[in-house]
Amino acid sequence: MKTVKNILVLLLVIALASCSNKPSDQITNADDYDQYLNLIDNKSLDLAHKEIVFWEDKLDRAPNQSTYLGQLATNYATIFEYTGAIENLYKTEALLEEANKANNYGRVGTLRSLARNYISQHRFKEALVLANKAFAIGEGKKETQKLLFDVHMELGNYDEAVKNLEAIKDFNDYDYLIRIAKWNDHKGDLPTAIQFMEKARTIAEKEDNKTLRIWSYSNLGDFYGHAGRIQDSYNSYLQTLKLDPNYFYALKGIAWIVFSHERNTAEAKRIIETISKTHNTPDFYLLKAQIAQYEGNSAEENINTAAYFAMLKTNNYGAMYNKYNVLLFADKKETAPKALEIAKIEVDHRPTPDSYDLLAWSYYNVGNVKKALEIAQSHVAGKSFEPRVQYHLAAIYKSNNFSEKIPSIKKELLKSTYELGPNFETKIIQL
Repeated sequence: MKTVKNILVLLLVIALASCSNKPSDQITNADDYDQYLNLIDNKSLDLAHKEIVFWEDKLDRAPNQSTYLGQLATNYATIFEYTGAIENLYKTEALLEEANKANNYGRVGTLRSLARNYISQHRFKEALVLANKAFAIGEGKKETQKLLFDVHMELGNYDEAVKNLEAIKDFNDYDYLIRIAKWNDHKGDLPTAIQFMEKARTIAEKEDNKTLRIWSYSNLGDFYGHAGRIQDSYNSYLQTLKLDPNYFYALKGIAWIVFSHERNTAEAKRIIETISKTHNTPDFYLLKAQIAQYEGNSAEENINTAAYFAMLKTNNYGAMYNKYNVLLFADKKETAPKALEIAKIEVDHRPTPDSYDLLAWSYYNVGNVKKALEIAQSHVAGKSFEPRVQYHLAAIYKSNNFSEKIPSIKKELLKSTYELGPNFETKIIQL
């Protein structure tokens, strides 16, 4: 009897412990972020709207003051940032183009602003033309070289990117540190990238620069997640929200943790649905489609995928969603040729290893595995370390009977299931 009693006591203790403690893989707590959901006020957005009224009035009174155009552009860019409404990005572009015409394309600051707008639109070649024009003027060369690094990275001109990075080298400069972090991430050296980003964060904190702190925390949230440091990632996103409660990107990062790490699809959907009420962009439908796929709900997956394409049709996003479109179209035999068409355009727009991966993956999905291998070996292998790219590479190797190359890639991919998402686990195992 005593033994039975002891067993019962032990079971009771275990039961109580399981009720009082979260699962060992539980990172998030809704109490931490619920205060940032369903916010009524957005002070930054309200201020931007007020500023637009103010500067439009001043412009009406003095139409020749081109500096007012720049002020208006800045505030429309803020509205785009917080709402995702694409018309505000185009309004920003129109104002900056008008300002540049008024200045005869002679002010480097206005040229750089328009170039950054083009980057947001994935119009990288046009951005490079403006960046080079700004550099030729000569004023504020270091600022322009930062822009040139950014554009050349987007275009895959890595030698030129490094030249500009070396030209601004200063380990005490925030802008240099975030760029050398990006460079190391590109090379596949994530630990070093994190170290530089942490140094940048320290500078932002010492200067008590709110904008730079928000940028540092949110980007470290991404980096930590890629490194498997999920708790650190979560904490960084919370730090971001503490500074800017309306910063949707941090909430999206938390939703990914809830989905990919904790596999809590109901909570992930709750967060996403809430964010998309104020920041409505096509990628949220893709995230909901991923979750539905994981749940085995093909009807819901198809509804969200259709909603994604409907939103693209309703709004002109240019080339901004080409990557997503290629991946979606390549998944189905009947649309794979369309993926190939878009991938060719994307390589022309930005001939990076990632773009060539899209091209190789498209050829693979239309059945031309030899062409896929040729492109992958020439333009992708050893040049991009993104997990999705590595998965494509392994699948292409497998289809060409290069089985000896797969185990090492597969080993790394199994460490990247958080970044890739739960739907990739079975795919990786089957390689």
